[in-house]
Amino acid sequence: MDADSSRTTGPLHIVICPWLAFGHLLPYLELAERLASRGHRVSFVSTPRNLARLPPSRMDVDLVAIPLPRVEGLPEGAESTNDVPDEKRELHWEAFDGLAAPFAEFLAAACADGGSRPHWIIADCFHHWAAAATAAHGVPCAVLLPTAAMLAAAPRQPPSGVAAPRQPPSGAAAASVLEEELMAAEAARLAMPRYERDALTTAYEDGCSSGMSVAERWFLALERCTVLAIRSCVEWEPETFPLVSPLLGKPVLPLGLLPPSPDGGRRHGANRDDATLRWLDAQPRGSVLYVALGSEVPLSVEQVHELALGLELVGARFLWALQRPTGTTVLDPLPPGFQERTSSQGLVTMGWVPQLSILAHGAVGGFLTHCGQNSLIEGLLFGHPLVMLPVFGDQDPNARQMEAKKVGLQVARDEDDGSFDRHGVAAAVRSVMVDGEARKGFVAGARRMQGVVADKERQERYVDEFVDQLRTYL
Repeated sequence: MDADSSRTTGPLHIVICPWLAFGHLLPYLELAERLASRGHRVSFVSTPRNLARLPPSRMDVDLVAIPLPRVEGLPEGAESTNDVPDEKRELHWEAFDGLAAPFAEFLAAACADGGSRPHWIIADCFHHWAAAATAAHGVPCAVLLPTAAMLAAAPRQPPSGVAAPRQPPSGAAAASVLEEELMAAEAARLAMPRYERDALTTAYEDGCSSGMSVAERWFLALERCTVLAIRSCVEWEPETFPLVSPLLGKPVLPLGLLPPSPDGGRRHGANRDDATLRWLDAQPRGSVLYVALGSEVPLSVEQVHELALGLELVGARFLWALQRPTGTTVLDPLPPGFQERTSSQGLVTMGWVPQLSILAHGAVGGFLTHCGQNSLIEGLLFGHPLVMLPVFGDQDPNARQMEAKKVGLQVARDEDDGSFDRHGVAAAVRSVMVDGEARKGFVAGARRMQGVVADKERQERYVDEFVDQLRTYL
């Protein structure tokens, strides 16, 4: 076998470089493990503390630590986004930009050794410097995208000085269909509430001491990469997935959803001594609403109070994994007397919980979620209908897309500022958990989506096809 044929048929060396947030690190560790299980060499690049906090890998994945540069004012050890207070975000971006030189050194060393030269770099959509380094060494780069729902809703115009996405050529008939689809996407974007449009515009602001906006990073990465990769598939996002390649002007390779194993943390009795699971064991089947808004959703104390009082109003059983609100040091952020009044109705816990084990528990019958992609996939893996309370980023378009599929209901929000109150919380929870006829429809919708997420053969096939597509560029 000659060198060229072995390069395209033998094991690949793939470097994966995710964004510094556990909502990115964990699913792309799943990708790394799936690739390694197929015999490929995978180098997983992040900062030392982030790598140390990852769960033990089930496969032989090379963990490559690149120290995060020190930036004056950034707290010691603040390597992932959930370590960083809101007022220090711009310093974290500055430190992130400082990873460009050490990453380039790592790549140069890997390329100098013929036995370890990477075939592909897979970098997150903020890693413009990774895409630039790969071009310098002749290594193709795939940039990881957010959800198709987010891309369809995002502004199209790049910042000044950055090239606009190229539209792929097509025939007249295809162009006509495409034009209609893009017009529909634009209409949906303009129909989004004002608070969401305002939040998107902040991505174009130079909110970083390094002087580069989030949008500029994103468009530079897009401009410099070979292909785009997305943790999605047409079965998950049939409305928006076909738009991504035409909108961005480059080939889009689906990874599938990379769902965790359905038995997850309950394997071999793991987490059975956890207090939340013991509490669930005592609850009727399908009666509990699991409430979890992720580790980085910045609710204020006032919003926590409205959420709590809404749960109290409706009277449904709940298990709430509460994160400490932003901008407060109070020990108990809940309304006075709330836990005493709801002690027979629910359980509130702060800190880490075994989310996958909770969602797998028979007592859980619904999921109040911020609609981050990881949580959506995990909730629908077990067929749970959703109460949706999106806060930022891709969560709003994700929620709209899921509501259209009738898997759940969004909490009503003020169109101008995005605020919500206890009555909106109670109404959504009542429809999803209590109202028999409405709940029946949401359960049916969630079960339909479970058929996509839990189809292991289909999801593994996406990974195989992704590798096959990577080979065609070598």
